[in-house]
Amino acid sequence: MSLAVRLSPVPEVLRPPAILARLFEAFRQQGVAYCCWKNPRRLPESFAGHSDLDLLIARTDRTAGLQTFAACGFKHAPDASWNDDPCVLSFFGFDESSGALLHVHAHFRLVVGPPLFKNHRIPCETAFLSRALMLENQIRVLSPEDRALLLIIRAQCELSWADPVVWRHGRRIRQKFREEFWDVAADIRPELFLSAATQVFGPELAQDVLALAHTAKAPFAPFGLRTRVRSALAPYRKCGGFEAMLTQGFRAIDLVFGVLNRKLLQTPRTWRRRAPGGGVVIAFVGVDGSGKSTAAATVRQWLGGEIDVLRQYFGTGDGAPSLVLAPFKLLARAISPFIKTKPKGASHGTISDRAPGPLYSALFMVWALAVALDKRQKLKSVQRAIRRGFVVVTDRYPQNEDPKFNDGPLLPRLPLVPEWLRRFEASVYEQARRTPPDLVVKLLVGPETVMRREPDMNVTVIKERLACVETLRFQGARLVAIDAKASLAEVTLAVKRAVWSII
Repeated sequence: MSLAVRLSPVPEVLRPPAILARLFEAFRQQGVAYCCWKNPRRLPESFAGHSDLDLLIARTDRTAGLQTFAACGFKHAPDASWNDDPCVLSFFGFDESSGALLHVHAHFRLVVGPPLFKNHRIPCETAFLSRALMLENQIRVLSPEDRALLLIIRAQCELSWADPVVWRHGRRIRQKFREEFWDVAADIRPELFLSAATQVFGPELAQDVLALAHTAKAPFAPFGLRTRVRSALAPYRKCGGFEAMLTQGFRAIDLVFGVLNRKLLQTPRTWRRRAPGGGVVIAFVGVDGSGKSTAAATVRQWLGGEIDVLRQYFGTGDGAPSLVLAPFKLLARAISPFIKTKPKGASHGTISDRAPGPLYSALFMVWALAVALDKRQKLKSVQRAIRRGFVVVTDRYPQNEDPKFNDGPLLPRLPLVPEWLRRFEASVYEQARRTPPDLVVKLLVGPETVMRREPDMNVTVIKERLACVETLRFQGARLVAIDAKASLAEVTLAVKRAVWSII
């Protein structure tokens, strides 16, 4: 079997979004040597924000490259400490037109390895950059020969039995390598491939690597050749075999704990990346039915695949309560059917003009204490999360500007309350006042919208709460008001723009 000596046309790809187009043009003007070093057929996914864009940038152009990222509107997000590599930096950009979050990996050295531990460096960055080709959409990519050589090297270095990600997705990873290699195989010119391989491995091993490229098993080498390839790269490893195995084992444990934590415990433990510039709190406020939960879920889904996000619910409705409040919510649901009318100050159901009676007041005091404990615990969790670099997205936020509505203290609604209980509840809301969110997004709707979405809510209360929302200031926070009566797409894009301005 022999490789075809022809160059097929480079596949046409979508034009990059404006922020990436500015970046590529700025690199050209500044003379920054760069290229996309992974499969160019995945560029449309990267341009849409569905996958990362991996750029190799000359180490000598690092300073100019970093300045260019900042000048073009990209933000640096530090990786979690276990995955922090000085050779690779993560940058995020925001596509204003589509709302896509674009993730660019800037590689100043070519480091490869299993998903949890990039141990090997490929010492040929300068040569790769010198042979890079320009696509029609003004992005530079590796030459076919360098792409094929890199795929062969990665296939020997990235399939580690000690990596649980490889265990789970090994078949898909192998299939991806096969498809990418045979996608470029027809474009390889043997003499150029051999020259590139010789620069990395020397003449003898380069001949064997070229012979591997002629076989149907490429890019996967038999055991002997695989060992020789890895041995040739051994001087460029971050650590030796035993230490690498231990590191992968510890990171595998971290991975398992991280998955369990995100699905069950929800404690603020960093795993992916920290927010640019440190943690921030983004609070969505508004009356019931204004779309707070939808907006918070949208932001978590938008950012959560790339940055560590903690979502916190400060209400007492359908959101997730703490362990303190959970049993009281069950008790409240059990008692609620027996309360036919509610006293003045309630928001849902049949409301009378009478003041709360003794039994209702006693039950309400217990409920207020549980709610205050719940909020205190969640406020503590929020502060820990932002110290660890999380983006914290909250549905509601405690406030004491208006004690009657919108997540204000509950006990002012009762005439007779023990003073110690009032002081305790007030201290929780005062703590919230002293630690305001970085960004408060007010979702504004009309009373007709609320009545349609919350038919059990009292009309008078709706109007009073709508007026209250507009007056809340959350001193120290940046306020953004969004018309939630617009279409979901328009509201979502406005929310993303507001969030991007603060992270």
